[in-house]
Amino acid sequence: MGLDNDTLKAVDSIATGAISNAATPGCVVLVAKDGKIAYYKAFGYLNYDSTEKVTTETVYDMASVTKICATTLAIMKLYDQGKIDLNKKLGDYLPFVKGSNKESLCIKDILLHQAGLSPFIPFYKETIDSSGIPNAKIYASAKNDSFPIRVAANLFLRNDWNDTMYQRILQSPLTTAGKYVYSDNDFIFLGKIVEAISGMALDKYLRKEFYQPLVLSTTGFKPREYMAVKKIAPSEKELVFRRQLIRGDVHDPGAAMFGGVAGHAGLFSNAYDMAVIMQMLLNGGTFNGKRYLQKETVDLFTAYHGNLSRRGLGFDKPEKDNATRKEPYPCHSASPATFGHTGFTGTCVWADPKHQLIYIFLSNRLTPDGTNSKLMKMNVRTDILEAVYKALNKK
Repeated sequence: MGLDNDTLKAVDSIATGAISNAATPGCVVLVAKDGKIAYYKAFGYLNYDSTEKVTTETVYDMASVTKICATTLAIMKLYDQGKIDLNKKLGDYLPFVKGSNKESLCIKDILLHQAGLSPFIPFYKETIDSSGIPNAKIYASAKNDSFPIRVAANLFLRNDWNDTMYQRILQSPLTTAGKYVYSDNDFIFLGKIVEAISGMALDKYLRKEFYQPLVLSTTGFKPREYMAVKKIAPSEKELVFRRQLIRGDVHDPGAAMFGGVAGHAGLFSNAYDMAVIMQMLLNGGTFNGKRYLQKETVDLFTAYHGNLSRRGLGFDKPEKDNATRKEPYPCHSASPATFGHTGFTGTCVWADPKHQLIYIFLSNRLTPDGTNSKLMKMNVRTDILEAVYKALNKK
């Protein structure tokens, strides 16, 4: 069963409507059914000046999609290999947390966002003055041995400041244990666990185990190092802190201060490469005859776990009461088996095993205004996915 092409035309109108209403300057939509691309189109421009057209090859800042298409993949691989026990504690893997109130947090609870970590820490705020200008003692305008960490163009962080950032996480208060609180700090810790167990930087481990073997030409961290900037969609024109149009550097300020590689954000990709990762997971861990993960591991991580939230292990899932919700998530027709994630920059990736369906939506809704929330208010991502299901049911 394929997709009805006439019904799919609704996707075009929703995407163009989003652009004409300035919800985003452009976007890319990819739909795959039964392992084959059924719909793959680019709309609009990279910015509202309409000088650079979006193409299907345009690379976007994936934001929190990093959590599943990078960090969770790595955790799954280590779990496959028996190198990580989901019931062990944070202190079992990260010596630097010992003696803090984070030492006894369970790895499974961290993956489920129910370990009690604070949602996020605005690390950059203590490094800027009241006018939003970076502190000259913490940043330099050119890279050198003392300021080696690129945060943006002409802005490099002091070499010891990452230690300060980890201390801020360790010092942060815990929320109520056994309560669902979506947190970037969960995945910052998980990224450090991957590095501690593998002995490799997170980006290098993922490149070795997944991105290179899957032949993904665009997926990775710090994309300026391996592709032309013109291929990358810009994000926010920051008025404070970096005070420039961010392009090719991660939008998330914390991930930028970590040098562009962090467990919660930093991944860049085009739509096709995202679809390959999601297809590998949909296939139960295989792609083009090569096994990357055991099927049992994929099934475990992408399933619901408990009553505290809709989450899987690392993965986001549909609300359990979608049938009666006024605002279903990710859309009304998504089956309970569906798994994926959204990204703050205006991205999402979803896979529905029941229908063998993959949906990728990439946009740069924050360009150039980081306060633009029209994409969510207009339910663009949800409406497109619902239109895809309607095209599925028409056949």
